[in-house]
Amino acid sequence: MHRCLFRQALLSLFALGAVAALCLPAAAVAGPEKSQSKHRTPRALIKRGTLKQLPGQRGCLATRPAKGSCAPARGLRGAGPFMGSRAIAVSPDGRNVYVAASRSDAIAVFSRERGTGALTQPRGSAGCVAAQGAEGCGRAIGLDGPNSVAVSPDGRFLYATARDSASVAVFHRDRSSGALRQLPPGSGCVSGLPIPGCAPGRALSGPDVVVVSPDGENLYVGSFFGNAVATFVRAKNGALYQAAGTEGCIAEAIAGCATGIALGAPEGLAISPDGTSLYVGSALSNAVAVLNRDAAAGGVLSQATGGSGCVADQALAGCSGGVQLAGANAVAISPAGRDVYVTSLLSNSVTAFSRSAAGVLTQKPGTAACLIFLRAAGCSFGRAMVGPEGIAVSPDGASVYVASFRSGAIDVLDRERESGVVRQKPGKPGCLAPAKVPDCTRGRALAGVSSIAVSPDGRNVYSTAFAGNAVAVFRRIR
Repeated sequence: MHRCLFRQALLSLFALGAVAALCLPAAAVAGPEKSQSKHRTPRALIKRGTLKQLPGQRGCLATRPAKGSCAPARGLRGAGPFMGSRAIAVSPDGRNVYVAASRSDAIAVFSRERGTGALTQPRGSAGCVAAQGAEGCGRAIGLDGPNSVAVSPDGRFLYATARDSASVAVFHRDRSSGALRQLPPGSGCVSGLPIPGCAPGRALSGPDVVVVSPDGENLYVGSFFGNAVATFVRAKNGALYQAAGTEGCIAEAIAGCATGIALGAPEGLAISPDGTSLYVGSALSNAVAVLNRDAAAGGVLSQATGGSGCVADQALAGCSGGVQLAGANAVAISPAGRDVYVTSLLSNSVTAFSRSAAGVLTQKPGTAACLIFLRAAGCSFGRAMVGPEGIAVSPDGASVYVASFRSGAIDVLDRERESGVVRQKPGKPGCLAPAKVPDCTRGRALAGVSSIAVSPDGRNVYSTAFAGNAVAVFRRIR
């Protein structure tokens, strides 16, 4: 299938219904909110987690913004592409924000002001890296159509997947300035295509999402068109090495890789804080795959059988049953590692799972199992949640934020830290969106919002906007 056709097909399945729903009168959309009255929000939680966009140009940065709206920035065309749910990352020290922009073939670099969270872009090549050094950026190879970024736990390296070059690019990060410098040819890029300067890699067809293990020893890549997850070992200099044979990848049907199930079109990856489990949101399988990680064996991945290795919303051999997982997308894990949350593009939902000590997932009971746009039997009601893509949990575990691509909304969810149950914050604080979306707080630079990240100190939330070629900046009330 052509690289763009599957994503276009996903959109076409719900586009007409989504647009029609957004045009409903406010009363029609807000009606189900009354059904949540029995779950009254405690006073202490009414404001916690609420987002306030920074004023004026401090509230967003964009490529060629309208006069007086957002601050101008380079390397942001196609920021946070629709195919990619982790296109924005905040460095562990909180000093920098990095954004993958597919149309610019670039990674944009921003300095973060600790007090307010406002972003500024350094001048010249310190402000971005790009294929062919476009837009005054530093030059990079293997960066055609970047869609996901991850910073190593020690903050020394940044990794970016790039769909069109079937690659993972490797950059050294200056921890003082945040500037990126690609590692030398041969170690600065791994690709499934014969690209000069890139080392060869396997199971890298349409790499979509990337994560680094908490111990910094491994890097994992979800390959959308390969129906696979590739495993790499990280060297001290940041370079990546892929083991031969089944230790280097797990896939539905790639010769030489370990065999996995429910890995159709991986869109989301998240690794547990203890480093023992990797969870995969698989759009084509309508499932969440559960992969076990053996740190002592070089980070190799394996999958259990008998139903504990995946959860699917339709009959799928080897998986347990779940609900509202059509087009499973991004995955996020609570700070303590007890809960897992998944956005699903076609279900217009966020699903919630409890995680056992062994890493097994069980969907939460009753209406806690899912939060969905408009109405669905057995689910809680979610407003403006149309085409949800990115998802992030705050470091204090009190909030979950969802980027909804089709509605252009950021949904603000309150999370009960003991039970892990999430519910949308009532009233206008429950979502930020363009003016066309009723009953939400007005937000700017949110057209095609796709990826979202919370700063390590919990003070700020940042989002990418693919259609707006922009990054939005919010202050989070703690």
